[in-house]
Amino acid sequence: MVVEIAECALDRNYDAFGCLFGLRNLANFRPLAADRGLPSDACELARARHAECDGDRETWIDWAQLRAVNWDEPAEGLDDRVYEYRRTRDGLEYVGKSTHSPRLARVLGIGGLVKGGDYPPGTEWAVDDRVFRVERMRRREAVPPDGRWGRVWAEMARAARSCGDDGVRLLVWFDA
Repeated sequence: MVVEIAECALDRNYDAFGCLFGLRNLANFRPLAADRGLPSDACELARARHAECDGDRETWIDWAQLRAVNWDEPAEGLDDRVYEYRRTRDGLEYVGKSTHSPRLARVLGIGGLVKGGDYPPGTEWAVDDRVFRVERMRRREAVPPDGRWGRVWAEMARAARSCGDDGVRLLVWFDA
């Protein structure tokens, strides 16, 4: 017996999508389960939900594969985005990451896009109260265990107690 957990409306967490499925993979992970399509034996309910969501890029991963993941594994390459931090009395506070920072582009004397992978790892620029860094993500940062994917993992683990780790799979699709 295979229990399928089908989702067509997970939060738009592109770091997680890149890490898990290779979609919009700006952090440059080796995807765990990219472009597998729908399983040929997917249940009718999953096929019906897929048809409702009009997804055009499908894949899946089973609980056994997820349990085997080294969540501390770094991405294969540097993140294409540059990380931005604000200096506070207590240290650095994470602001966000982007390939477009007008403030940093001005300092570097370039127009518009600043791609993290164009610089050596650890490159850092201090601009006013901001610090910009080139970084490499780890899987755990892309898919934090206490984040919103935690409820999906909990449901898969619960189902695996009855069906076994390879008897539970997550089907996903995107309108990429």
